[in-house]
Amino acid sequence: MSIVIALLVFSVIILFHEFGHFLLAKLNKITVVEFSLGMGPRLLSFEAGGTRYSWKLLPFGGSCMMLGEDGEEEEEGSFGSKSVWARMSVIAAGPIFNFLLAFIMALFIVGNLGYDVPVLLNVTEGMPAADAGLQAGDRIVKMNGKRIHLYREVQNYSMFHQGETVIFQYERDGELHEATVTPELTNGSYKYGIGGNINYRQKTNVLETLEYSAYEVYYWIDTTVSSLGLLFKGGVQLDDMSGPVGVVDAIGTTYQESRDEGAFYVWMNLLNIAILLSANLGVMNLLPIPALDGGRLIFLIVEAIRRRRVEPELEAKIHFAGLMLLMLLMVVVMFNDVKKLIL
Repeated sequence: MSIVIALLVFSVIILFHEFGHFLLAKLNKITVVEFSLGMGPRLLSFEAGGTRYSWKLLPFGGSCMMLGEDGEEEEEGSFGSKSVWARMSVIAAGPIFNFLLAFIMALFIVGNLGYDVPVLLNVTEGMPAADAGLQAGDRIVKMNGKRIHLYREVQNYSMFHQGETVIFQYERDGELHEATVTPELTNGSYKYGIGGNINYRQKTNVLETLEYSAYEVYYWIDTTVSSLGLLFKGGVQLDDMSGPVGVVDAIGTTYQESRDEGAFYVWMNLLNIAILLSANLGVMNLLPIPALDGGRLIFLIVEAIRRRRVEPELEAKIHFAGLMLLMLLMVVVMFNDVKKLIL
């Protein structure tokens, strides 16, 4: 059951990503040769409006194959025959639709549960935060100038800025205050001596639901970008990374742990994971890596500046090399996921 749910979550996210490419291609009158879910041999397919719609054997990935996308074709309806700005819109649509999907799903969570309020529920005596004047009930507004909307952002700031002195701006009794806190190294990690709870939530009206749903998506985008920053700095190890196998395991664990609480909480928790995955996929696809949407956008930006297209054959070779490296990384991460499950 867990695997079925995980595949369903993956399928919806990938299908929405590819639908972004598909929709903008159609709007720009680009011929879509095939729109598919999955990879490998076709299981089912049909043709309509000049496009073949397929469901393929391997339940990972998907594609929106456009006429002349990787070649030199300049015939009517081909990808290459359109303006550079039209092609940019088609490529960028996939990640943008991932962010849009994350926002739509966030509406359900925030609309039903509210948002986690960035309020301190306890402040430990004798720790840096208490010494600086912070108290239980204070609402954190900013940390070193970074605007705080959710309590999870307070937690994340500490994780991504270990050991840094932080200027807290907080609200108490309707007034703004400021405190400078230098975390204390305790049991191998830096601590301010503050505590809150992501389950301490506040209900929202319609406008607030829209606002905090946007903050929810921003939170996951920011978390993904910050995690990538740690990866490049060596702060994230291979064991901290997860691929499809690890995600399936996480979804299965979430499903098992939520079942006793009822279908509603299963639905909410799975939506929360889906928001993370959709926002993550959007960010990762915008990375300037060949074969990804971000890599393709780089070539289009270069074309816009040069007013001349990069040699299609050279671009195709670079994207193929990028794809091979990505496949190798996926195999390594998947092997590590399996190893963690076994051990």
